[in-house]
Amino acid sequence: MYIVPEKLGESNVVSPLFVQTNTRIVGTSFIPDDAFIPLEIEHYANFPGEVKQKYFEKAGPREKIYFNSENTVVGIVTCGGICPGLNNVIRSLVVELWFHYGVRNILGFRYGYEGLNPEKNLPPIQLEPEGVDEIHDEGGTILGTSRGPQDPEKMIACLRSTGVNLLFCIGGDGTHRGAYQLFQTVQNKKYPIAIIGIPKTIDNDILFTSRTFGFNTAIEEARKVLICAHTEAKSVRYGIGLVKLMGRDSGFVTADAVLASQLVNYAIIPEVPVDLYGEKGFLAWLEQRILTREHALIAIAEGAGKEWIKENKTQRDASGNILHPDIGIYLKDKMVEYFHDKQIPIQMKYFDPSYLIRSVPANAEDSAFCDALARNAVHAGMTGRTGITIGYIHNQFVHIPIEMVITGRKKVDPNGHLWLSVVASTGQPL
Repeated sequence: MYIVPEKLGESNVVSPLFVQTNTRIVGTSFIPDDAFIPLEIEHYANFPGEVKQKYFEKAGPREKIYFNSENTVVGIVTCGGICPGLNNVIRSLVVELWFHYGVRNILGFRYGYEGLNPEKNLPPIQLEPEGVDEIHDEGGTILGTSRGPQDPEKMIACLRSTGVNLLFCIGGDGTHRGAYQLFQTVQNKKYPIAIIGIPKTIDNDILFTSRTFGFNTAIEEARKVLICAHTEAKSVRYGIGLVKLMGRDSGFVTADAVLASQLVNYAIIPEVPVDLYGEKGFLAWLEQRILTREHALIAIAEGAGKEWIKENKTQRDASGNILHPDIGIYLKDKMVEYFHDKQIPIQMKYFDPSYLIRSVPANAEDSAFCDALARNAVHAGMTGRTGITIGYIHNQFVHIPIEMVITGRKKVDPNGHLWLSVVASTGQPL
């Protein structure tokens, strides 16, 4: 199955990425429209029946584009929680649009989708290369952010009043749900406005993409915290370090940080339920670990332990995500209570670095990744493609329909290579 994105119309404008020299026209490395990347690369020769495969359109510059730079007004919005790399993406969007496509009217909408609601009285700011020249060295986003949806009709009215015909929505699952609402609204009304998503989430849980920006930096920062927690735990007798990491519904940050540190003795993620009590429960395991090795380091994802606490499913944040209880504090208290009853004098050290991790600037690898994401988003938008986000599979950038992205969240496979590697590293029970 070849997944072909929606387009506003035919691309009849010669790309300004062609360069006129004295003797010939030199083009960049253009991608043909019939180039696709398979979702799965592993095949079995003796598998019975036909394999149903998805192929995503390869991202990159095209020879012909839809938008004329003189008539293009671009909007950029950042939504959801802050994340390393947001400013990098903003900067690269502006640089690519300005210098390579000749677009001079670029608007930054402030404080997420609230900036697209005229009732919030948040006029957009004009973005130019000089104003974004050094923002990639800063954490956060110069545009500000917010959570939660806004009325799509009001947002579309704002886009039309400002003349925006190409909007880049930078954010995670909730942001993409909002972008899809905008896409549906402009499609129904037949307005020539392109909506392009750029996936941002520390949790790395966006479907159909192997990596999102900010994730690599999060792993690096989480590893530093785990090293410090290990030092604290090992420096005293019966020392326990407990580190809560980000991961509301998926344990990728915890799993990869554990593998990066090679110091954790037990990892707990949302996808793998763990019994607290009983002969084979976590606390019994921890007791044996403490009595034999006299220290332990535990890493837990913020969304883990749902089986321990009866949750109130009606409590949600502005983006519609279920508000989980603070599992780090809950587990810390249970551990202290358990060892108190056992009369084992543990020394507990609890770390919750979540907001520190997400507010740092992007590291070198994420910075380069953000630049590539942004430039491919511009290439897609200028060709009139719409209703897509820029995915990354098999080291290739692809166009993924937002409709597919918002159908769920990517999860750690409890039987997959990643989690089995974690279990091998920690030595915890499978």
